[in-house]
Amino acid sequence: MTNRNLRHRRLACALFALLLCLVWADPLAAQNRQRRQAPPPAAQPAAPARVLPAPSPDDRPYDDKLLRLSEILGAIHYLRELCGADEGQLWRQQMKEIIKAEGTTAIRRAKLVKEFNKGYRGFRRTYRSCTRSAKVAIGRFLEEGEQISKAMLAEGR
Repeated sequence: MTNRNLRHRRLACALFALLLCLVWADPLAAQNRQRRQAPPPAAQPAAPARVLPAPSPDDRPYDDKLLRLSEILGAIHYLRELCGADEGQLWRQQMKEIIKAEGTTAIRRAKLVKEFNKGYRGFRRTYRSCTRSAKVAIGRFLEEGEQISKAMLAEGR
């Protein structure tokens, strides 16, 4: 088995484990998803064309999703602990699994860790106690993380 296949298999396993955690973490999430319907997206004016820098050889086509998932894991790790979920280091461990599978270089690992910390610290600055809005944020992050995980698994990443 090649290194690349092994990395993809590890990432798929980590994403699958994360998906299971996201689904089991909030038993009411499925009910909440059924009740809530997203409003239609607002029309956005066309932005002027920009020249984007050439991608780094370290970048992957799914990095945007992976980095967003890292940020969500950081936020969930802080908020679930704040709200007394008593899960210990579950979400941090999930992040470690993703880093193990995808952190092929120091720069890549640093990007993933930076996004995790961004999510954690952002909510640490905002919430000092478990409030109703913190619980709503948890539900939304669990739902978004589940969607990203499913999308990445479906794409084979």
